[in-house]
Amino acid sequence: MRPRLILGSASPRRAELLAQLGLVPDAVRAPDIDEDPVRGELPRPYCARIARAKARALECGPDEVVLCADTTVALGRRILGKPATAAEAAAFLFALSGRRHRVITALAVRRGEQFWERAVETVVKVKVLSDAEVNAYLASGEWRGKAGGYAIQGRFGAFIPWLQGSFSAVVGLPLAETAHLLQAAGIDIHGVQA
Repeated sequence: MRPRLILGSASPRRAELLAQLGLVPDAVRAPDIDEDPVRGELPRPYCARIARAKARALECGPDEVVLCADTTVALGRRILGKPATAAEAAAFLFALSGRRHRVITALAVRRGEQFWERAVETVVKVKVLSDAEVNAYLASGEWRGKAGGYAIQGRFGAFIPWLQGSFSAVVGLPLAETAHLLQAAGIDIHGVQA
């Protein structure tokens, strides 16, 4: 019997990325955990801890494979989370303006008590942003609920002349790594029944 795939995220972007692999989750369950960084926590360990905590927080049966992810925007050692206000989003965008930053997406796949984990890091360059560009972007509302205050797959993509790494990881789910971990956990991503 094939295992059921549970997407541990309410993000429509992650569901869309899974669909690119030809996968539709059998269920979507969004975990409710505290995502605040611990004092002094660095971005990569923070991101991996949150993805793992999400996977642990979800109830799952022995025939279920849970996929959870966390995406973190890191400017040096600083974690830029999801801005609570437009003013905080503006501060993030001006901090990113004209600079390179890292986007880390950590994956945690769980089947029973077994875990498969991976973190993918992408370097992203943002062009120098004008006040008018930042204000127009804030007015779009696209920044809401997005790590670092932006969505690369939306309007903000026009401000990113260069990246090194995985575009899909910046959106929220690195496809190659996700496919590898899901296969390791017993999900058939090629549609061939054993």
